[in-house]
Amino acid sequence: MDLCLTVNGHQVRERVEPHELLLDFLRERLRLTGAKRSCDVQVCGACTVLVDGRPVSACNYLAVEAEGRAVLTVEGFAQTPEFERFEGAFVRHAALQCGYCTPGLLLTLKSLRDAGELRSEDDIRHGLDGNLCRCTGYRSILQAAREVAG
Repeated sequence: MDLCLTVNGHQVRERVEPHELLLDFLRERLRLTGAKRSCDVQVCGACTVLVDGRPVSACNYLAVEAEGRAVLTVEGFAQTPEFERFEGAFVRHAALQCGYCTPGLLLTLKSLRDAGELRSEDDIRHGLDGNLCRCTGYRSILQAAREVAG
């Protein structure tokens, strides 16, 4: 199948298999490896990317579902001026260790902040519910999220 989408602000045209996952398309074809394969069942958040500004689990999202849409990966987010605010908050609060979950957390927080859904501690906890971290615990992540929320 022919696929045309925008990835990190650049139009991409590729031929894909109907069953090809967005995660595999991004990692293997475009060499955008920030989204990670982990659970393959939409529960850990390591594969999170934004499609039209909303977080999706790329491990269960078909590449063809992104036809005509805008996909933002952590690599694209890192090229924006607002990324420094998120990065700084995560560094100041030691909200990362191995970094495996960090791209998904950052993109989820960006989406929640852009949608005005980071108004309270409960909003932050609920919004990050699908993102697992095996290293830091969550206190530092919540502190960084509160700072990003402003």
